[in-house]
Amino acid sequence: MPKKPKRTDKTRPGLPAREQLLAFIREHPGEAGKREVARAFGITGSDRIPLKAMLKELAADGALERRRGKLKRPEDLPSVAVLAITGRDDDGELLAEPVEWDEAAGAPPKITVTLEKKQAGPAPGVGDRILARLRTDDEGALSARVIRVIERKPEGVIGVIRMAPDGARMEPVDRKQKALRIEAADMGSARDGDLVGVVVTRVGRFGFDRAKVVEVIGSMKSEKAVSLIAIHAHDIPHVFPPDVLAEAKAAKPVPMREREDWRDVPLLTIDPVDAKDHDDAVFAEPDSEHEGGFIVTVAIADVAWYVRPASPLDREALKRGNSVYFPDRVVPMLPERISNDLCSLREEEDRPSLAVRMTFSAEGRKTGHRFHRIMMRSAAKLSYQEAQRAFDGADIGRGARIAGALATLWQAYAVLKRGRDAREPLELDLPERKIVLNKDGGIDRVIVPERLEAHRLIEEFMIQANVAAAETLEARKSPLVYRIHDTPSLAKLEGLREFLASIDVSLPKGGNLRPSHFNRILARLEESEHSQLVHEVVLRTQAQAEYNPENIGHFGLNLRRYAHFTSPIRRYADLIVHRALIRALNLGEGGLPDHYESQLPAIAAEISATERRAMAAERDTVDRLVAHWLADRVGSTFRGRISGVTRAGLFVKLDETGADGFVPMSTIGNDYYVYDESRHAVIGRRTGEMHRLGDQVEVKLVEATPLAGGLRFELLSEGRILKRSERPKDEPRRRGRDGARPAGRRR
Repeated sequence: MPKKPKRTDKTRPGLPAREQLLAFIREHPGEAGKREVARAFGITGSDRIPLKAMLKELAADGALERRRGKLKRPEDLPSVAVLAITGRDDDGELLAEPVEWDEAAGAPPKITVTLEKKQAGPAPGVGDRILARLRTDDEGALSARVIRVIERKPEGVIGVIRMAPDGARMEPVDRKQKALRIEAADMGSARDGDLVGVVVTRVGRFGFDRAKVVEVIGSMKSEKAVSLIAIHAHDIPHVFPPDVLAEAKAAKPVPMREREDWRDVPLLTIDPVDAKDHDDAVFAEPDSEHEGGFIVTVAIADVAWYVRPASPLDREALKRGNSVYFPDRVVPMLPERISNDLCSLREEEDRPSLAVRMTFSAEGRKTGHRFHRIMMRSAAKLSYQEAQRAFDGADIGRGARIAGALATLWQAYAVLKRGRDAREPLELDLPERKIVLNKDGGIDRVIVPERLEAHRLIEEFMIQANVAAAETLEARKSPLVYRIHDTPSLAKLEGLREFLASIDVSLPKGGNLRPSHFNRILARLEESEHSQLVHEVVLRTQAQAEYNPENIGHFGLNLRRYAHFTSPIRRYADLIVHRALIRALNLGEGGLPDHYESQLPAIAAEISATERRAMAAERDTVDRLVAHWLADRVGSTFRGRISGVTRAGLFVKLDETGADGFVPMSTIGNDYYVYDESRHAVIGRRTGEMHRLGDQVEVKLVEATPLAGGLRFELLSEGRILKRSERPKDEPRRRGRDGARPAGRRR
């Protein structure tokens, strides 16, 4: 129970002052609801009515948010978070800030890190990332107690050796770091073109600092090695310890005991054509008891049987959090013996599985479900393209049994699609590009894979299985990790509202926006010149999905409860859900251990951070590959679209490759340009020329830096000229004002 606040002179009988109420919420974020506030301030009877009005007014002003009946301020942090240690205060205490922070909420808070006297392992230092429990004192100061260090700052610098006539240089991966000189005696076994780790041995007052090679990571002469940069730069664990490999090697096939035998059910795996592991299979049949209804089965690899809590396999899987996918390789969460062999649902081989049978009405509404621990045998391994051809009526040559199973899947999907359409999840159309490598590991081409109905079928089946898992565990009052997606923040919604107003589109006011509101706007503008732009801006408005043991629902999917269940081979969150189901439903060995609930906030924060790490590493690798590919095309012109607008300049995404490059503000046009946040644009003060997010432009490539993955462009296109009444108000022309830069020149 939140502690009672002290009364102040400003508090009138029966109702607290606005500042005192906000202070109370700040001290108990996510703990206090209307009832707790009333009890803490001694508010009873008719005084509850003005209290309710005050809370509603604070919410309308954006000062408070309500989640599951509890109150918090928008800027309040969760009880457990991943922090980056950024420095020390005047007393030598470590200072940190949240790794994930919404820029719309202002500057991130500075948090004092408290070290326990009996801290396990080495103490954290500046540059490390920690998992910490947060608390706020009576004066509003934030402090953090270290749970564990989850990522240490690399001891040295990563870069590539470049031989020069006067000796060796190391070109750092990070563009913010400067080149280092390496003496012959400090080279070790490193050669020209090697990716190495070094430590700085001497800082020179003039010229290059000196460094010593401490690790040779690999040769960069093959583009296949590009992903090594991201692996090491982001400190992604990629070598399995001997005890983990030994445990995986010793694993034996699962016995049939205590499992239902479903080997005669024609479950099918449908995956990308190049998939190496198969962790889900599907089957559907008409519901004989309800006309027009279907029974859909989703079977998922039983990873929990092999990966037991607190085992070496489990500890390594939690450390990795998820698999990481690069164009040339995969860094798996589990060793291949588990992921690609014992747990992969291979065609015509017996495999253990956790399956859910779900019944759907003719309208696509799920009316029931039940989980089973089974032994299955995949009847066929299909690619999305094969399945789509079958759905389109073609004979794919897999026999009558498989053809019949595919036909029924298609009929069931038509029913589930009715339910999806009624639910109205957020429908953003943002094509994803895929890099196709040649045999040498370089880019052969960049494609936009066709979005097939076969993809949507599997996606909807998996979503429904995830919902069933969350519903079952919630009904059993079992601990679990939800996949949550918060509603857009009030600040981001206001920015979106201002932007839409600039193209004569209105967004309803109020805090009860649903995905359908965004969908209607997207549909209205589908055929307009603003369509792609609005999709981009709506995406930027959305919150980041994450894992959390506290449920707030999934805004994008428009679901009240949602958990990840369908990919335990590559996501630790799904493994937790499997274990929870096994324990809650008494399905045998491998369930959650006792007293596990207290660990879930820390685990959820950690795997959310590893997910962000993987996304950043994957993105960086693609950027480097494309920069390497385009390096010999400096001076060429390209068509693209403005994909980002900042005070420093414009980001442009090329149509041909999907590559992102930067146009510095100082090189744009013959004017003094101002950043207009509400319009997602830069505007010339004198000419009124505007370049806005989503605009089609022509650019010239002026620089490519493959090692850093950077592209720099010169803007060749003219912008739209605004009327005088539409232009920013005239202000003194000082460098840096409103993000403006001196005029450049256009060629």
